[in-house]
Amino acid sequence: MYTEQPTMEDLFQQLGLDSDEKSINEFIQKHHGMNDSRHIERAPFWNDSQRAFLQQALDEDAEWVMIIDDLNAQLHHE
Repeated sequence: MYTEQPTMEDLFQQLGLDSDEKSINEFIQKHHGMNDSRHIERAPFWNDSQRAFLQQALDEDAEWVMIIDDLNAQLHHE
C-alpha cells in the first residue's frame, strides 16, 4: 500500500509499461484522442491484467484514482 499519492511513473510501472518520461509521452501520443464516451479501463490497448487493475482501482476508489483520471484526461485531450 502506498503512503504517498502514486505518480504517473508508478502507474506505468504497475501496468507493466516502460515508465520513463519519454515512454509515457510516447504512449499518450500513440493512444491520444480516445473516444470521449469510452472509459479508460475499456480502451482496446490494455491487456486483461491491465484492464482488471484499472477497473479494480476505479471500483475501490483506490489511491490510484487521481493518477488514472489524469492519464484518462491526457488520452482524451484534443
